[in-house]
Amino acid sequence: MVPPSDPAFAELQRAVAGRFSLERELGRGGMGIVFLARDVLLERPVAIKLLVPELATTASMRDRFLREARLAAQCFHPHIVPIHEVAESGTLAWFVMAYVRGETLADRLRRLGPLPPSDVQRVAREIGWALAYAHDRGVVHRDIKPENILLEAGSGRALLADFGIAFDANVTSEHSGAHTLVPGTAKYMAPEQAMGERVDGRADLYALGVTLHIAATGRHPFGDRPTSAALLAGTALTAAPIGRLAPQLPPALGEAIDKCLAPVASLRFSSAGDFVQCIEQDSAPRSISPDVLAVREHARSATSLLWWTLAIGAPCWSRARRPELSDGR
Repeated sequence: MVPPSDPAFAELQRAVAGRFSLERELGRGGMGIVFLARDVLLERPVAIKLLVPELATTASMRDRFLREARLAAQCFHPHIVPIHEVAESGTLAWFVMAYVRGETLADRLRRLGPLPPSDVQRVAREIGWALAYAHDRGVVHRDIKPENILLEAGSGRALLADFGIAFDANVTSEHSGAHTLVPGTAKYMAPEQAMGERVDGRADLYALGVTLHIAATGRHPFGDRPTSAALLAGTALTAAPIGRLAPQLPPALGEAIDKCLAPVASLRFSSAGDFVQCIEQDSAPRSISPDVLAVREHARSATSLLWWTLAIGAPCWSRARRPELSDGR
C-alpha cells in the first residue's frame, strides 16, 4: 500500500478527484508510476500510469508522453491493454488503462521460474499478434519486457501493456539523438535503439526476443552485460543459440527467438507477422476451449444421428419404392 503522504499519490488523487479514486501503487519504473484506481462513474477498476514528476516538469517530455499515449490509444486488439483516457493537470501527465486481473510475466517468472515450452509458444504468438497489429498502424512500442506483458487470471491470455513511450513510425521527425534521453529499458533495447538511432518494429522484435529468451531459460541472452553499455564500449553482442539452453523448445520457436536477437536490424524478421508465421510452423496443437469442444461434440452427435437415421431408414425406403418400380414396368 502507498501511504497517503506519498507526494505523487496525493498530487494525482487531487487531480483526478471525482472521477477516479486511487487505491494503491502497482509498480514503478524510470518513466512512470502505475496506480490501481477505481472509476467512480463506471464503477470498475482501472490502472493509471503517471509520468514521474521529475520528467513531467520538462514540457517537451510531458508533451511527448501525452502525444504517444494518445497514439497508443488508437490500438484496439484482444492482446493489447486498452487505454481509456489521456490527461494532464498542471505539471502532471497520466493515462488511464484497463486493469487486467492477473500478474505480469515478470511476476510469473519470479514466482515459478522459466515457463513450459507451450506457454512460451503462447506468449510469443499472442504478443506477436499484438505487435503485428500495432506496427501495421505505425505504432512502435519501444519498451517490450516481462514487466509490460500481463497474463490474465483464469484464461492465461497474454496482453501487451504500457504504450507510454510508443511513437509513430510514420512521423519522420521522431529521432532520439545520441545525447538525449533514450526511451526504453537498457537490457531489452535493440542496439540501434540503445545508440539513439531511429527505430522501427524490428526493435520491438529484438526486445521480444530477449523477453522470450528469459521466459524460456530464466537467463538473459547476454548474461549480466547490459546491451547499451556493451554497445557503447564497442562490444559486439551475439547470443548463443537458445536451443543449447532450452532444447525442449519447438525448433521453429527457438530459431525465431535467435533471429529476433540479431544485432543488425536487417537480419531480423521484417515484420511481427513474419515472426508469428515462423513459430507456427511446428507449433503443438493448440488447446481448445470447452465451448468449442461442446460445439464439436454437438456437431459430431448430430452427424452420427443423421447417419443412423439414413442407415435404418434405407431398407424401408427401398421396400416402399419397389412396388412403384414394379408397377411402372
